[in-house]
Amino acid sequence: MNERKRERPADYFKDWKQREALAEGSIPIVGKLSREHNVKCYIYGKSLVNRSVLEIMKIHRYVRQVEENELSEFETFPILEELSKLDLGPAHIDIGRLAVDYYERGHGAGKSVQEFVREQMAELIGATEKPVEEPRDVVLYGFGRIGRLMARILIDKTDGGDSMRLKAVVVRKGKAPDDLVKRASLLRRDSVHGAFEGTIRVDEERQSFVANGNEVKVIYADSPDSIDYTQYGIKNAIVVDNTGVWRDSEGLSQHLKCPGVSKVILTAPGKGDMKNVVAGINNDIIEDSDTIISAASCTTNAIVPPLKAIDDEFGIVTGHVETVHAYTNDQNLIDNYHKAERRGRSAPLNMVLTETGAAKAVGKVLPQLQGKLTGNAIRVPTPNVSMAILNLTLGRATDKDGLNEFMRDIALHSPLRKQIDYSNSPEVVSSDFVGSRHACIYDAQATIVNGTQAVVYLWYDNEFGYSCQVYRILEQMAGIHYRVFPREG
Repeated sequence: MNERKRERPADYFKDWKQREALAEGSIPIVGKLSREHNVKCYIYGKSLVNRSVLEIMKIHRYVRQVEENELSEFETFPILEELSKLDLGPAHIDIGRLAVDYYERGHGAGKSVQEFVREQMAELIGATEKPVEEPRDVVLYGFGRIGRLMARILIDKTDGGDSMRLKAVVVRKGKAPDDLVKRASLLRRDSVHGAFEGTIRVDEERQSFVANGNEVKVIYADSPDSIDYTQYGIKNAIVVDNTGVWRDSEGLSQHLKCPGVSKVILTAPGKGDMKNVVAGINNDIIEDSDTIISAASCTTNAIVPPLKAIDDEFGIVTGHVETVHAYTNDQNLIDNYHKAERRGRSAPLNMVLTETGAAKAVGKVLPQLQGKLTGNAIRVPTPNVSMAILNLTLGRATDKDGLNEFMRDIALHSPLRKQIDYSNSPEVVSSDFVGSRHACIYDAQATIVNGTQAVVYLWYDNEFGYSCQVYRILEQMAGIHYRVFPREG
């Protein structure tokens, strides 16, 4: 944005109520575009679908923090209103960026909002091409922390049902007679991520639960190769294995023996020659013929995008990654036996020094950094949101402002903007990032630079942010492609 700042309103309350009315008026437009046209609206990468009035207003406010200028509902609503008048094909449209292009960057000079929007959407008007030829079925194998969050994301993105559909979850049969009710209850309520947004009902007769109209079969099985998914009306499915029990191609290939399964995604680092993919970085290595892919780890997903950006711009000679990680279900609530060193000690009561393979895993995704990074981890008594501290020796000197400005531009305007978010607040703490859809959030206030030595702090929701990265790989493996507006460049 340029230096123009929005003028201070004469009456803050009146201004608020006017903007509140516009935000409220945008909700049915956003909903209709999503349901009837499969058009998803965003403001600087933050979705407006199924958002409340205040959430929409906060998203507008977010732009001020990162662009150092106001973005008002007075500017975005006319863009949205014009979009609603057009017969659009499926797409992702960032109305925030369109508004900035029109009002601030002068791309709409001499044009009305209607003329500008029609010009920007010219190739989308009347388009009938769907993001995928026919909907793809998805099965979640395992229904723990990542499995349930993946279910939330898939259900939230079902819309008209012509992209991906969650058809089943596979679990071991529990001992409780009301096992199905308990599974649904864990999806309905979450101590970290809050209540499920919508309704869930249990149909014990059909052994399924129905979430926002999506009927999801609950299949009980003890091994991946023992299920005939076609008996449940499932075909050509992608299985997302959240268990972490099988991490090599041989073990995961058991899924492919099941009728109705075509591909498998592992939500953990893959072993052997399996492709480890970080969405936004090396997802171009995924080929149509690939049947098994690893989505790497949450920490690898968090550190690889900023490492790539920094290495491309400044060069990385060497570095150390220290992960301050929330405790996980693998640890004990109280002191008890554990096969790993230190992890047997009570997770809620201790900081636990342990190892991480994330630094080594970087080399699988970014070969140019192979052998340049070391890493370690500390598990801490918080249930979610972790931090990665990158202590780097750069190839050329810079300063704090230079590095921060570069990363701000990367987070806002580069192809990595879905992976890297940017925070410039001196008051944020870990709980502020619960629910972040980014792989990581760059904390500009914490950055330390001394010539070629730089220390970078990255927050990441190791549960939900990682699940969003898995979903991006899932979309690609399903062959789903949305047109994105405004176009890059």
